[in-house]
Parts: sequence; C-alpha cells; structure tokens
Amino acid sequence: MNQSKPAAGHAPAASDDAWLTAADEIVAAGRRLDRHGWVPATAGNISRRLPDGRIAITRSGCHKGFLTPQDVIEVDLDGLATIPRIRPSAETRLHTDLYRRILPEGAVIHGHSVAATVLSMHEPDRRSSDGSWDAIEFSGYELLKAFEGQDTHQASLHLPIYDNDQDIARLAELISPDLGKCPMGYLIRGHGVYVWGRTMDMALARLEGLEFLLACVLERRKLESRP
Repeated sequence: MNQSKPAAGHAPAASDDAWLTAADEIVAAGRRLDRHGWVPATAGNISRRLPDGRIAITRSGCHKGFLTPQDVIEVDLDGLATIPRIRPSAETRLHTDLYRRILPEGAVIHGHSVAATVLSMHEPDRRSSDGSWDAIEFSGYELLKAFEGQDTHQASLHLPIYDNDQDIARLAELISPDLGKCPMGYLIRGHGVYVWGRTMDMALARLEGLEFLLACVLERRKLESRP
C-alpha cells in the first residue's frame, strides 16, 4: 500500500489507513480498466465508500490508466467535495445515489467500453406501456453466476438502458427508483455502464463479467447479420 502520497481531496492524517487503502484500490482499478480499453481518454469514474461513510472518488478530467492517490478526492452524499475548489466528476451524483440507497459500504465503477456503447445505441426505444425501461436480455450464459443471487446459467437477467441526459440531477432522479432492481448494473444510452459491489473486487468482477456478456451479444449480432 502506498502511504507516501495522501489523497489531495481529503488530506488525511498519515495514519488514515482506511482512506489510503481506498485510494490505492481506486488507482489499481483504474489501471485494470485501462488495460482492457474500458475507460478511453478521461472517460469513466471509480468510487469507494469507507466504513465510516466517507466517499472516495476520482476527480474530474483524470485518465484512469494514470491515476495517483492525488487524483482521488472526498465527497459527501450530496456529491459535493469536502474541500472547496476541488471539482468532482460531473456524474458523482450517480455514485452517491447508489451509496444512499443500496450500498452503505462498497464500490461503484463506470466504464465506456465499445460493446456497452454500441449496444446501448443499437437497442431501439421499446419502452413498454407500464413504463419499464429498455433492456438487453442475457440468458443461458455460464457467467450469469457472477451476479448476486444467481447460481445457475439457466437464468435470464436484464440490463436496463436509460436515455442519456446532460442534466445529471435529472438523470439520477430517473434512475434512482430502479436501483434495487438492477442486479447487473445499468447502461446509459451512447455513454457507458455502471456496476457496483460490496467491495472493489466484487465490483470489478461484475464489470468484467458484464463486459464479457456484452461482447458476446455484440459478436452474436454480427454473426446473425451475415448473409
């Protein structure tokens, strides 16, 4: 664990091991996502909620493959940086809503893979009369067991798709009521995917499982479109 460089957004005491561990987890996760090509340029964001309720999250405008602990800042449950003039990601509210509603402790990851972006844009707007959202369905895949509550490949899970909106507060209000019904995470159309877990390792495992499934769907559709 790198304890020589405290996170700039929190300025913890040298003995603040919980914060330093969270910052190191976020840095390592960013590099892992970058190796897979899931967070190009400055896309994506990663957060971790500590046992005492503090939220560590990547600051705005950072390339996730080159993160340092100084790129991890502290925000409250309203998404506001606890140190003035520190700018969190514009999408921090989507993280804090998850912590407020279903994750008293855990991690949230937002990525921008090719498969997630293309499939979210390819799916037509088929919102049903009951107001349920568009979704990609996965069934029969062994990797469905990577998601909580699943113990067999003979299952069918849905990944909801929400239309993108530059007004993050309005987008968050739209998504928040459904968070308890999204075992796989969710997609924002033309934008990317959100996943979460009780630990950073769990969130990363779910992201990798979901990205595999999305890549499978994309490849199958390519095969089905061939003459």
